[in-house]
Amino acid sequence: MNDHSLAFLKHLLATPGPSGDEVAVGRIWRREAETFADRVYADVRGNSYAVLEGGSPRVLLAGHIDEIGVMVSSIDDDGFLWFSPIGGWDPQVLVGQRVRLAGRTGDVIGVIGKKPIHQMKPDEREKASKIEDLWIDIGVTSRAEARELVRVGATGVIDAPIYDLPGGRIVSRSIDDRIGAFTVLEALRLLERDRPRATVAAVATSQEEITFAGAHTAAFSFEPQVAIAVDVTFATDHPNADRRQYGNVRLGGGPVLSRGSANSPVVYDMLTAIAEREGIPYSIQVNPRYTGTDADAIHLSRGGVATAVISIPNRYMHSPNEMIALSDVEYAARLIAAFVRSLTPETSFIPI
Repeated sequence: MNDHSLAFLKHLLATPGPSGDEVAVGRIWRREAETFADRVYADVRGNSYAVLEGGSPRVLLAGHIDEIGVMVSSIDDDGFLWFSPIGGWDPQVLVGQRVRLAGRTGDVIGVIGKKPIHQMKPDEREKASKIEDLWIDIGVTSRAEARELVRVGATGVIDAPIYDLPGGRIVSRSIDDRIGAFTVLEALRLLERDRPRATVAAVATSQEEITFAGAHTAAFSFEPQVAIAVDVTFATDHPNADRRQYGNVRLGGGPVLSRGSANSPVVYDMLTAIAEREGIPYSIQVNPRYTGTDADAIHLSRGGVATAVISIPNRYMHSPNEMIALSDVEYAARLIAAFVRSLTPETSFIPI
């Protein structure tokens, strides 16, 4: 990955953007898109679009830009903040973490507190933490002091830095799924250099972690015939992974192609054939009921959209330290670009 794209990725990862509050990170994504896309805009649900104008078919490339986070639900007399989760948290992950909240005049740093283990009764030590038993300490001593800094409804994310690791790997919060929003824009960058016949929109969708609102509205308004949703999936190359159930998904093993449920069998077959022709490594994940991605909303839009899911292997999902291999991202962008270039006005997505 070149230095410019890597710097852009790190800027995206570092910028808070919990579900429903993606404004700041959306601006960064659109600013980069404006350097090469024909048309860049946002919509009322917080989606950001970058379009290459062409002919038929209309292609939607979706990667959600939101991340899991927290929202302040109340402030007590002593200035401690109580909170609700945004998206699916394992409460054990939150204990003792620093958080960055969107305050009245800027970011506010806090710490997620819990009763110390030294003061717990033996039976309490055996119980898992619950979010309703955790609080955020921003260092103040009263409700009035706290209200000067934050208000009820303020959102926040874990305050975790980005690190480069050996073997072209990075670790960061927000990889799920800032990396999808990054990948679809990188694929569009490749397509701009060698234009396809299709009209293509890369979309950084909003609220995937909570409502799929962005995917619903983007698919309805753009009216694609075919779509690819890019998300992360569970890597299974770590201790205790169940490869019999979840497949052999490895960091550095290439993108993961999804089979079943929302995935079009026509698009799936096209993607596997192109990957093999282009020498792009990949693995396969089965989703017989649903994908848990934007594809679940997109494929049902209007009269139906031929949809596929391409995933980036991810270790430690929904934590402050998600880990990916950058080579998988580059392979995914190459595969998407090659797929879009293969499309013609005559391409049929009807499985017959």
